[in-house]
Parts: sequence; C-alpha cells; structure tokens
Amino acid sequence: MTTFKETRRGSGERAAPPNPERKLTLAEVLEILAGGQLPLRFTAYDGSSAGPPDAPLGLELKTPRGTTYLATGRGDLGLARAYISGDLEVHGVHPGDPYELLRALAGELVFSLPSPRVIAHIIRSIGAQHLRPIAPPPQEAPPRWRRAAGGLRHGKSRDADAIHHHYDVSNTFYEWVLGPSMTYTCACYPRLDATLEEAQENKYRLVFEKLCLEPGDRLLDVGCGWGGMVRYAARRGVTATGVTLSQEQAAWAQQAIAEEGLADLAEVRYGDYRDVAETGFDAVSSIGLLEHIGVRNYASYFAFLQSRLRPSGMLLNHCITRPENTSEPFTRGFIDRYVFPDGELTGSGRIISAAQDVGLEVVHEENLRQHYALTLRDWCANLVEHWDEAVAEVGLHTAKVWGLYMAGSRLAFETGGIQLHQVLAVKPDPGGGIGSLPLRPWWTP
Repeated sequence: MTTFKETRRGSGERAAPPNPERKLTLAEVLEILAGGQLPLRFTAYDGSSAGPPDAPLGLELKTPRGTTYLATGRGDLGLARAYISGDLEVHGVHPGDPYELLRALAGELVFSLPSPRVIAHIIRSIGAQHLRPIAPPPQEAPPRWRRAAGGLRHGKSRDADAIHHHYDVSNTFYEWVLGPSMTYTCACYPRLDATLEEAQENKYRLVFEKLCLEPGDRLLDVGCGWGGMVRYAARRGVTATGVTLSQEQAAWAQQAIAEEGLADLAEVRYGDYRDVAETGFDAVSSIGLLEHIGVRNYASYFAFLQSRLRPSGMLLNHCITRPENTSEPFTRGFIDRYVFPDGELTGSGRIISAAQDVGLEVVHEENLRQHYALTLRDWCANLVEHWDEAVAEVGLHTAKVWGLYMAGSRLAFETGGIQLHQVLAVKPDPGGGIGSLPLRPWWTP
C-alpha cells in the first residue's frame, strides 16, 4: 500500500520559516513537508492544526509516541504504526474502510525534502528524541533479517510461520469479512451490480471451465484456503484434493466438506504442497499461492506442479502481480510487517517465463485487477457491517490492520499499482500433443 508520494525539490522552491529561532508546531512541520497543500484537516496534541477547517476528512495526532512512529518509519510503515497503535486517529471514515482518506492522501499529498537548514529547524522543533526508533505495536512481524531465525526464506518452516501470521487469525473473523463463500482471493464479477457471493461463485466456475474439468476427473488445489475450489469441483463430480499450511483453514474446510456430504470426493489436508505424493492429476489449480512462494523458487514450484499432472493435464495459476517485471519482488513496509511476511510479487511476464521454462505450454492469460478492487470494496463493507463483532473477536488493533490493508489494496488495484493475473497452461505429452483442447477459448467469460 502506498499512501504518500515523495519528491525532491530544490531548496530554492521553498522559503525558510519566517523565524528560524521559533519552535515550529507539529502542524507547521507537516505544512512545510507537504508544501502547504493538505487535502484534509490535521490536528495535533500540541494544540496546532492545519488544512481546510471544513475538510470532511481528517487526521488527529494524539501522542508524542505517534510523532516518533511517523518520524522513524520508512514509507507507509510510520503511518501504519501510529494508526494501529491508536496514536493517530482518522476522522470522516470508518476504521473498517478508510479508503476515501487513503485516496485523498495518495492523490493530493506530496511530501518534498526541504533545505538542510529547514530540516535542522524541524528536528530542533520536534526534538531529537523522536528520531530514535521505539518498539513497534505488538501486531508487527519482525524485519526480514530477524526472521532468519525461523529458517531460510521460503523454506517449509518459515513459510508455515508466515502463513500462520496471516491466515490463522480467526475463522470467525474471516467469516464476517469474506462472507459465506469463505473465499480469500479475487472474485470475478459477471456484472457491476453482482454480489460478492455471485462473483466468487463465478470465479470458481471460470477456473473449473478453464481447466476443462469433467465428472470423474482428479483435481489438485494447492494453497486451497478454506476449500472453496475443492468443494465447488466435488459438487460437480470431480475428485478434489486441497492442501493448505493453515491448520485453522484445514479444520474449517474438512468440516464444511462433511456438512455438504462431499467426503467421498473432497479432501483438504494440512501441510505443504511440496509434500503431495500423488501424481496423474487431470488438473492443478493454484489460487493465491504464488505470492508466498518467492521468485527464486518459481522454477521448482512450476516443475513440481507439472510433475503432479498427467500428460495433457491443465494448470491454472491465479495470483497478484506487479505491472512490470524488473523491480525487486520483495514487499516492504506495512504489507511485509503486518500482512504478508516474506510475500513477493512480480510481473506476469516472469511468471509465464517460469512456467514455460519447465516445459508447460501457456495457452491463455488475463488480468482481473478491476475485479480485485471490487472484491476488496465488498470485503471492507463486510468488515464495517461486522465491526463490533470483529473487534471483540480479534481486538481493535488487528481489525484496524485489516481495514487499512484492504482499503489500501483496493486503491492499488484501482490505480494499477498491482494486478491480478490468471495464467492457464497445459503439460504437453512426449510428442508435443496437448489433447483435444478446442482451438479457441472454450469457457464463458
């Protein structure tokens, strides 16, 4: 999530404060850094304020600790720490969906670097003690270098810890946010006015049709979450096996399978996808797993999935991507510390290349980023509707993390900062054949 833009301007573009000997208020500091262009009302514990008095949106800095978080956190991390800890309050938006405030900040607030003399004046005004980092909120994961104690990045043990951090929050909490489908991946909206449940059902239908699944086929769903794809396929006569590194997800999914009477066809295992021993599957689906794999492991990931397929078997990979293929894949700041530790995103081009390099033949890809923006909009609406229950279940700090994360992600999908690609591939037989696939796309859009 990107909240602030940073630019560098020459010192001649900004005049020094009129009286460099006078201590600046916190509001004056913010005005200097923002070039006097505040899109919202800002108030601080020192009694100062800035921005339009009648602005519908506002930020209130309540404590000196919040100043330290803002001064020492890089990028969006300082803002997140101050907000999650309660040292920075938002006004004009619900904490379960601060989308409008984030959109205003991202669109209009541009921080610039003032001259060294002005920077020195700012430091004297706020106090050098605020430049010394302090302990972050307890919800924050340690930095990447400290996670090394849990094993190599994307090793089985450390991956299990990362999955536990994000997915084992509370099944009850997820039921309120995700809705009855318990599907924590991008939906596919058949119409702009479709409900979230309609869109998630339509996503599973799309994956099912792309994989050419028929009654009697065998499906492996890696990173299966709460088993939505597994149960969708089993209802249509497909023998489906799912695997997840979340114990809570596996337990919930197995109960749902039993309640639907699908135990003869469906199974969700707790474990690492790399431990699946069976082969000869007609299709493999991976919906929202690749973000946790690590770019360096793409070759082994696709090679393993290919090895689970029969000749002419189909693979569908559905994951969040970046709009280009050249930047460093690591996530940083708020997302890495609070949401997806060790998560990595890259462009669809690198994903397609990795699939092709292990012998898979890519037959189709498409970008569903607009659909993910709509999905996040609806998840935020669910969180707002169930806010009191969510706070009682997981605590105010965690609930605020989720509202901030989902609203910020919605904004990123809307503006193209991140995307969602489905890549469909087939495993050619030894002679290069790919079965009896139709000549053109065979699924309903």
